[in-house]
Amino acid sequence: MADVWNHQYAKVNGIKLHYVRQGKGTPLFLIHGWPGFWFEWNKNIGPLSETFDVVAPDMRGFAYSDKPDLPPEEGYTDTVMAGDIAALIGELGFEKVNIVAHDFGATWAQRLARTQPELIDKLVLFNPPYPGIGMRWFEMPQPLESWYMLFHQQPWAEELVGASRASTETYLRHFLRHWSHDTDVFPDDEIAEFVEAYSQPGALRGGFNCYRAIFRGGGGGGDGTIDLPTLILWGDNDPILKFEW
Repeated sequence: MADVWNHQYAKVNGIKLHYVRQGKGTPLFLIHGWPGFWFEWNKNIGPLSETFDVVAPDMRGFAYSDKPDLPPEEGYTDTVMAGDIAALIGELGFEKVNIVAHDFGATWAQRLARTQPELIDKLVLFNPPYPGIGMRWFEMPQPLESWYMLFHQQPWAEELVGASRASTETYLRHFLRHWSHDTDVFPDDEIAEFVEAYSQPGALRGGFNCYRAIFRGGGGGGDGTIDLPTLILWGDNDPILKFEW
């Protein structure tokens, strides 16, 4: 990991969370998705830190944070993940923060916004999963894109993907490049950062457990209105969370 980043750790809910913190000002949390970790925001942290106190955590199960060996429905639900965000907000001494969240992160942020809205000032969601999608992920031809969600349910998935560093890279590179409208947005040196993060012991399992939690009733971000200033941004060419949905 680059020396220019300010890496820190916090103990929350009995686990250790790694995060990068830069800048001063209004607190801003950046919450990653899958296959992400704090480095997902590496191009954003610098510019944002000129105005904000930026905190970009690795969520539980990911990269350089702890990876509790718990059943997905106990340790990796959106309620648990949102609880970690809430605990980190408190541990860092903030009363209220702004949150920018993507993919899974947007699911966890939605849960937090519905259960503890007093912790959030403003909310920005990038391509967020939301309850209204229903079963459209699994209606043809969408499974040709969404197959990995079912693959991640298999108990041997992390063993297969993580058989070697090369196999881990092949798997991650597929998604980072395939999901990018501009395939050059992830150069080889940045893909290497993702490979290193997901080569940490238990990191593949932690990410896959978030998908397993959904299939066991522990995901979705909850129901009900989010009564907060919220901006939703959606990439036109997202093959998974389609704009027309």
